[in-house]
Amino acid sequence: MSAGRQADAAEHKRMEMAVQSKFTPWASLAGGVLIGLSAVMVMGLFGRIAGISGITGGFLGALVPMRGAPRDRDWRVAFLLGLVAAPLLMMLSGGTVAQSVPGNLGGMLAAGLLVGLGTALGSGCTSGHGVCGLARLSRRSLAAVVTFMAAGFATVFVLRHVLGTV
Repeated sequence: MSAGRQADAAEHKRMEMAVQSKFTPWASLAGGVLIGLSAVMVMGLFGRIAGISGITGGFLGALVPMRGAPRDRDWRVAFLLGLVAAPLLMMLSGGTVAQSVPGNLGGMLAAGLLVGLGTALGSGCTSGHGVCGLARLSRRSLAAVVTFMAAGFATVFVLRHVLGTV
């Protein structure tokens, strides 16, 4: 193979997307329905938004006494336990839960801190704004979703096409 062809083949290989999980339309549909159902239940039963950052923040605020902390800890504990219990029950029933974690702990720490900062600045997380806020036709949630989607697109573009790292 010529040097030019080898370079083209290497470039093509680099540009291929790595698929880390198989396409599962029915499981994905079921998951989406369950997320929507949980959002409707939390709104209907408690009058609250089912955003993970708000639920977690309210739970932590109820544990650590602070001014303005919500006092409705029980449903928040049940919701968070459900997030942990669901994959455990899946594994106990014979299913598999594939999870990959990058080895770059510093990068993960930085990413986590940036997500937390963005959640605080944006008054909510992707689940709160994207699932619940858009369903309520919230203009603030639409602005948040457009902003984090644009930031995600820009990040992927820079990482793939400018820096060539992904």
